[in-house]
Amino acid sequence: MAQVRVRFAPSPTGPLHIGGVRTALYNYLFAKKNNGVFILRIEDTDQARFVEGAEEYIMESLEWCGMKVDEGIREGGAYGPYRQSDRQAIYRQYADMLVEKGDAYYAFDTPEQLEIMRGESEKEGKTFIYNASVREKLNNSISLNKPEWEEKLRKGEAYVIRYRMPADQEIHFDDIIRGHIVVNTSTLDDKVLFKSDGMPTYHLANIVDDHLMKISHVIRGEEWLPSLPLHFMLYRSFGWDPPLFSHLPLLLKPDGKGKLSKRDGDKMGFPVFPLYWPYGETAKGYREDGYYPEAFVNMLALLGWNPGTEQELFSIKELIEAFSIDRVGKSGSRFDPDKAKWFNHQYLQKRSNNQLAIEFRELLRSHGIFVDIVELESLVALVKERASFVKDLWEQTDFFFKAPDTYDPEVIKKRWKEETAGQLNELKALLEKIDDFSSASTEPVVKDWIEKKGYNIGAIMNAFRLVIVGASRGPHMFDIIEWIGKEETLRRIEKGVSIITR
Repeated sequence: MAQVRVRFAPSPTGPLHIGGVRTALYNYLFAKKNNGVFILRIEDTDQARFVEGAEEYIMESLEWCGMKVDEGIREGGAYGPYRQSDRQAIYRQYADMLVEKGDAYYAFDTPEQLEIMRGESEKEGKTFIYNASVREKLNNSISLNKPEWEEKLRKGEAYVIRYRMPADQEIHFDDIIRGHIVVNTSTLDDKVLFKSDGMPTYHLANIVDDHLMKISHVIRGEEWLPSLPLHFMLYRSFGWDPPLFSHLPLLLKPDGKGKLSKRDGDKMGFPVFPLYWPYGETAKGYREDGYYPEAFVNMLALLGWNPGTEQELFSIKELIEAFSIDRVGKSGSRFDPDKAKWFNHQYLQKRSNNQLAIEFRELLRSHGIFVDIVELESLVALVKERASFVKDLWEQTDFFFKAPDTYDPEVIKKRWKEETAGQLNELKALLEKIDDFSSASTEPVVKDWIEKKGYNIGAIMNAFRLVIVGASRGPHMFDIIEWIGKEETLRRIEKGVSIITR
């Protein structure tokens, strides 16, 4: 078998949607599974939609996800250039080749003329299609005699080059995911292959580049499925063997109704782009929201692909070993923002306390808090099960660093009784006598005291938590007081009782 060569070929028209990242990921996994080559090609033939910064954003996104590009703009390679605008001189000869063969033609119709044709068709309740049924009546090198259209070319009249789709033929082709497909050419239009601005359209440039770059498999989004008949016809016209095609299912909104969009993310508070997009209308990114790239990639891999097992957590190495295109489904995959958080939670739990402490230390410094790394490790160990993101660690531990100034009124109303202040003062006196303030030492002493006094353990412990934390939250109480220390514990009891009983 020839070497597997796949490409991810985005257009630099804005931020990279996670659907595009998934396409890149499936190409990457397929290449690595088959000892192949993963190529990044920038398809910027639509200069009107080019957005400054988008190309760098695409490359940075792949880098963050851990997808190492084998051939591309930065990496180079034997089949470059890898940016279509740098390959502009290549395409014209192939467009001319199709014209000479009779499989393409010059079309001189102005946008205004075509708009009139569309309007007339709409009045008749029809859809205007520029194809075999109308092209001989329009302004092109098929309807005009040769001297007429050659004169138009000599005079420099604006034109495009269109593919000459044959009339009423059945096209048979295959897709690895979709199976065998049959399309009648009467439903297809004569697509523009070369534009009046001297740039090829996606259709021509894509086919020429895939052939010249020896692409063996085209793995791309479902939105390109309607273009597949034309692409097969172009391969046939050039006399080239086509690559094997796979069209991936859509990523759907959380309710399953339609394609996932930025608007869905804005509305529900989750990103639909891998990185923060800083240009024009800004957009949230998974990286800046605190997701680990491994968790993001793992989550994305399972949106459309089924490993055939119950396993959900995969390292990139495991994904490469397990991945196969034939286990990608046809139907769209519903995106679940809660499941995305679940994946990040799983990866955060797998991190060592030392790794998390180092990451958390940066966040603490932004709050002006500086803590010894060993102490921080012990703190992370207490709360990490409650966290899905590093930023959650602050929400779970803020009271460790600062005594509460306010106390939850609902807890006071429910838990604070007439006798509570006296009981907490007794508890304070008891704790003052304990030298070893470890959780293992304080817990049995306090519980024994509660039992001997005949106090209600829930009432004591809830009130104790209220004065230490300020609310009904946090890990095991005796772990908390071990970490903040004896002096701070006693201070907080005194302060809490004083404020609450005012």
